[in-house]
Amino acid sequence: MSEGTPSEPLPPGSLLLAAPSMLDPNFMHAVVLMCDHDEAGAYGLIVNRPTAIGLGQLLSDHPLADQLVLPVHEGGPVGRDRLQFLHRRSELAEDAITLAPGVFLGGAVEELIDGLVLDRFGEQDLRVVVGYAGWGAGQLEAELAEGSWLLAAGTPELVFEAPPREGAWRRALRTLGPAAGAAEHLPPDPSWN
Repeated sequence: MSEGTPSEPLPPGSLLLAAPSMLDPNFMHAVVLMCDHDEAGAYGLIVNRPTAIGLGQLLSDHPLADQLVLPVHEGGPVGRDRLQFLHRRSELAEDAITLAPGVFLGGAVEELIDGLVLDRFGEQDLRVVVGYAGWGAGQLEAELAEGSWLLAAGTPELVFEAPPREGAWRRALRTLGPAAGAAEHLPPDPSWN
């Protein structure tokens, strides 16, 4: 995938990389994993914004959650009361949705927490996300046309293993080739030079 405006909706598992010029604090240097995109709008999860909140804090009434120190990530500015699970192992949750090869969304909370506590899988296999990024009809297409986003293919490595925050954004930019990778060093606003 590359920079530009898609003629078709973006497939699930695509990554939106905030252009270096993106100054919106909600999305500056964001890596957004697309979950759904159609004529009604789009929905995705920011995957490179860890918070200081642990999963155990959010699920304090779960009998095993207090054993978990797994960080919760900020998925976007909308629906901050919505907890979602991204993971890389389909066998962890029967009702999970495949977003990209090796990247799955959803599953039963009990099943996922039990898997973590019982060491059936590790922190590198699961990303807990609160909130999401949402766009109304035509809004994402307009932002793509104005160059606010770059497109990349989603991989488990970029979603789960890339360093958090700007490190994940820089690593994802480099997958687009030398020209896009060079943009990682540009300031968001040229007047900052």
